[in-house]
Amino acid sequence: MRDTPRPQGTVGDTGSRPPQLRPGRALAHTPGASGSGSPHRSDSRSPQTPRGARRPDPDGRFGTTPPVPGRPTFLLGLLGFLGLPALLFALITWQVAAHGPLARADERLSHTLAHPDRVSEILADLGNVTVAVPLLAVVLGYVAWRARAAGRERWWLPSLAAAVLMAVVPALIVPLKELVARPGPPVMGPGTGTGTGFFPSGHTATAVIAYGGAALVLMPWLRSTGARRALLVGCLALNLGVAFGLIRRGYHWPLDVAASWCLCAVLLRSLWLLLSRNDRRPK
Repeated sequence: MRDTPRPQGTVGDTGSRPPQLRPGRALAHTPGASGSGSPHRSDSRSPQTPRGARRPDPDGRFGTTPPVPGRPTFLLGLLGFLGLPALLFALITWQVAAHGPLARADERLSHTLAHPDRVSEILADLGNVTVAVPLLAVVLGYVAWRARAAGRERWWLPSLAAAVLMAVVPALIVPLKELVARPGPPVMGPGTGTGTGFFPSGHTATAVIAYGGAALVLMPWLRSTGARRALLVGCLALNLGVAFGLIRRGYHWPLDVAASWCLCAVLLRSLWLLLSRNDRRPK
């Protein structure tokens, strides 16, 4: 078939008349409404054509314009959780090194809180390497055995990460002790001195990383919510007990303990992120 040609205009038809509207045709194609800037609309609203309304992404593709939900919130939360303890640690370290108002208030508070007794000494001993590290080693060995028996591909990673984190603690604490060289509080026992190198508290850092790391690697293997909650409460109680014992016995100033908490919060959060990424890997 060949196309039927359209009838041509006559000689007298000058073409000055506008095209006539035919019934049933949409009026959206009427040229131009006043002030709209678009030949298809009679108001100032933007066109609803999807392609015309979209703006390109940062990489040049058409799609959802930023902010994209999910990732920015996660990054801001991560920076807030890691940045706040790091900022507090830097503030405490500066005040202690410069012997600022916060350090002087800390010394007055320690004189009020320090009253040595047998209970505080026992609680402080829970932060010893000889107590906390063997408990962590037992938990890491159990978790590695469970993960290997379950056929996990990277069964060794959680235990290895927690062990490395425990080894990092003295590498961070010892240089800080030498750098700040803070004298210790007056010990309430006969024939004892104070010396320097008490900031930050090594016993506190050992307890937080050992007990906290053990709780993080053990938690995925606890099925009930009650057991997980009890594990977290027990970990918190142990660390609070160690902090109370160190301050009450007069082994450390309160800011020594607080600084170790801030530093270890960053370390434990990093371990938690690593373990979470490992759990999300396809089995």
